[in-house]
Formats: sequence, structure tokens, C-alpha cells
Amino acid sequence: MDGPAFSWPVRLCRPVRAKPGGRAQTGQSGRSPAAAHQTGQSGGSPAARTNQILAPLPLEAALDYGLAAMSAAAICRMVSLGVSAFAACLTLSGVASAEPRIRGRLEGFRLLQNPVWTEARDPKGHGYSFREPVPTVRADFRRLYPSIPKEVCLVALAATPQKPAPTATLIRVGGGRTTPVTIVVPPGTKLVFKNTDPFKHRLFAVGLKTFTASDTQQGASREWSVPDAGVYEIRDEAAPSLRMWVVSEPLVAAIAYPSLKGEFAVQIAEPGDYRLRAYFSGKPTGPELPVTVKEADIELKQPIRLLDEKAAAKAAKEESDSEKADEAAKPADAQGSAEKK
Repeated sequence: MDGPAFSWPVRLCRPVRAKPGGRAQTGQSGRSPAAAHQTGQSGGSPAARTNQILAPLPLEAALDYGLAAMSAAAICRMVSLGVSAFAACLTLSGVASAEPRIRGRLEGFRLLQNPVWTEARDPKGHGYSFREPVPTVRADFRRLYPSIPKEVCLVALAATPQKPAPTATLIRVGGGRTTPVTIVVPPGTKLVFKNTDPFKHRLFAVGLKTFTASDTQQGASREWSVPDAGVYEIRDEAAPSLRMWVVSEPLVAAIAYPSLKGEFAVQIAEPGDYRLRAYFSGKPTGPELPVTVKEADIELKQPIRLLDEKAAAKAAKEESDSEKADEAAKPADAQGSAEKK
């Protein structure tokens, strides 16, 4: 479990120093605007303003404006409390991370092709794209590749069926996609779809009567319990390109998502024999790796290759043939339009 992130909202300003004559050195007659904001008066003794550390009003809407002007002693107390809380959270994180982990790295994930892209290339879908290939850019940089922190799910499969998690799993719906895109869970797991877009969504499961299209307004949530073993595809009537895959697998003991570099760490609650598997777009990809977990972390010596070069070359050839067919169809379409006119 990753440690919590902390941010200190108060930016300290220079203290207001008093001149020997009794006036504060602020560049104005009397006092600084920040000190005036604190007391709400135009007076006040210079001694009270000396040794005062002020912070500007915070810009974040969720912050308390009471932090805008505080004494040095108050800020020091808050810093002390923050350090103590941070140390406590580190301790809790250390306790939580005592469970063994399977660490490794993925390769070949840039060669994976999302089915949505394949459908978009089909001329029968009448899709439009304003992207044009640039000859000066290398071909490997022109190829689309998935965002693996949300599209590739690493799964540890146990020898016996597992129980679903007691708490619900959050699925964020926003930006034309879900986070994650592929998830593998035991049957009975409760999923909560949270709409983070400024418009409504109408999610539904393909061919499933227990999850039909329904409005999910901005900021609203929708719950769904995963049925028996199988693969369920989630779509959206409001955004046809949005697709998600929920894999219901009774043997799922733990899941994890890799970093952009392909590094991953699957946390295992109980020692034993497991099978490590990667899923992409609702399907297994790459080899299945048997792992025996004990008390210590396991570092995989060899990376897991999700797609080999032969399969990638085949996919590239199919993509090239498709592009050539599209180019050949353009003059025919233009000629047909001209004849109609």
C-alpha cells in the first residue's frame, strides 16, 4: 500500500519587523495589509505585530481561511502536529506493507492494441480522424499504446476460491474512459461507478439484464455487484467509445496495476502457491507464472513479456494493410461522390 500524500497549505511570509521608532517596516504608514486583515483595525501596538508570521489567504476552496493569519507559535504547533501525524502514518504504512509482495516488471505492453482502436479504423463505422502521419516521426512513436496503469491488471490466482472484498471498489468514470479499464475480481464484489464528468452517463453491461442503461448524473454514483464467473463488458450510451471489462474470477486473491514503466508489486495477504497473470481488455495476455509466496518479498528475475515480437509484427502488418485499404478506398469514394453530383 502506497503511503499517504501530504501537502502543507500555508506558505510562510516574511515577519513584520518593527523599526526602532515604533513603526512596522512594511512600506506603508502604520502596518501591513496582512496584519490589518488579521485584526480588522488600523491600530495595534508594534510589539503585538513584531514576531508575527503571516500567510496569505489559501487559494484552495477546501481549506480553512482561519489559516490565513496565524502567530508563529500557532504555526509551530501545527508543524509539530503535522510531523507527528506524518510519522504515525509512516508507521501504519510500514505495518500494512508487512505483507509479502510479488515485484516485477512488464515488457511488450506498448505492442498491445485496444479493441476500441481496431473498431475505429473500420471504414464501415464511418469514423473520422484528423490525425495525419508525419514521415519524420519514427513508426514506433506513431503507434498507439495503452495506458497500462489503468488498462493492464496483474492478478494473483490462488488454488482455492476466494471471498469478495467486504468493501466496495470504486470505478471512476470520466474523460471518456473508466479507471480502471480492466478489473479482475471474485464474484459478488460490489463496484461503485462514480461519474466525475460534468454531464450524465448511461452505463450498461452488454447482454446483461441486471445492469441496464440508466442515467448517472454529474457527481452521482451507481452500484453493481459482479455476477458469476465470466467476462462482462461495460459500455455507455452517452459515449460509445467508452468500454470497460469486468472479469469475474473466483480464484482472485489480489490484484495490482503497474506503473507507466511497467513496474508492479502485487501484495499477498496469505503465504502459499499462486499463479501470476496479466489481463488486458478483459482477456489474459502474456504467460502465466507460478509463484510460491512466503514471508519475504519476491523479486522476479525476468520481466513478463505481454506480447511477443511475432504477434506484434502480425498486428503491425494488419494495421498497414488496413491503412492501405483505406487509402485505396478514398479515390473510389471521391469518384462516386462526383458521379452523384
